[in-house]
Amino acid sequence: MVGVIVFLFLIILIVVVIIKGIRIVPQQTVAIVERVGKFYKTLHAGINIIIPIIDNVRSRHDLRIQQEKVPSQSVITKDNVAIGVELATFFSVVDPKLATYGIANYVQGIHNIVASALRSTIGKMELDEILSNRDRIQAELRQALDNASENWGVRIDRVEILQLEIPIDIQTSMEKQMRAEREKRANILQAEGEKQATVLRAEAQQSAVILAAEAEKRRQILDAEAKQKSQELEALGRAEAIKLVANAERSRIEALNEAGLNSEILTYKSFEALSEMANGAASTIFIPTDVVSTLGSVGAIAKVFKLDKNSDQ
Repeated sequence: MVGVIVFLFLIILIVVVIIKGIRIVPQQTVAIVERVGKFYKTLHAGINIIIPIIDNVRSRHDLRIQQEKVPSQSVITKDNVAIGVELATFFSVVDPKLATYGIANYVQGIHNIVASALRSTIGKMELDEILSNRDRIQAELRQALDNASENWGVRIDRVEILQLEIPIDIQTSMEKQMRAEREKRANILQAEGEKQATVLRAEAQQSAVILAAEAEKRRQILDAEAKQKSQELEALGRAEAIKLVANAERSRIEALNEAGLNSEILTYKSFEALSEMANGAASTIFIPTDVVSTLGSVGAIAKVFKLDKNSDQ
């Protein structure tokens, strides 16, 4: 009977030991195991075996990125304005052993480092710089936290400024300043618009004057071209008329030649013309030299005139 009890006890003990020795670790989680009070190993995701009583799971760490909201911190700017800053830090455990043995509470350590780095960073900047340079503040805080948490097995991924609490009187002054700036920008924009409109009107007038001048120039050119064309046509007409007269004269002469008129007849006709001229009222008559040579002498000329006068009587 005693043997059966002992056997059952051993069976139960073995089952308990097996159950106690099995550790299931979730995904993205690690566990730190100590053996007899000293670091032994790190348990990773899945089923792990440890020795009960001798081995002890000291801590578990989530390897995912974690978000920690830092309570609002009161800080003073370079221009002596007290403001409140509310932050959020995003971090992850990269070395579970250091996160366990490097610091007692890395979350609290992050809070303290954020408060210290925030006072140091904000204290070097004026309020206007703080309002317009959030990215710079966040980068400096992240750098300070990285340097401090390097030995904690923690990596700071990002620091975000959630809210800036500014005193009421400062907010009122800022609102007045913003209204003044908006009015100033509106006046500047209006002035720029009027200036642009004036410039556009001047350019339009200048363009109109230029176009009018170009039109006048074109008109004058067209008038000159028309006048030149008219003169050319008139000259061509005169030349054509002269040509027609010359052709007609040539045709007349050719017709006379064909009719049998010789030089003696033409000379006689010349004498008739001279006789008609002698009957005129003019006291002086110019006689061509070829006619004089034909008649031979002045006496012959006089005879011609005398005969003409007698014939008239």
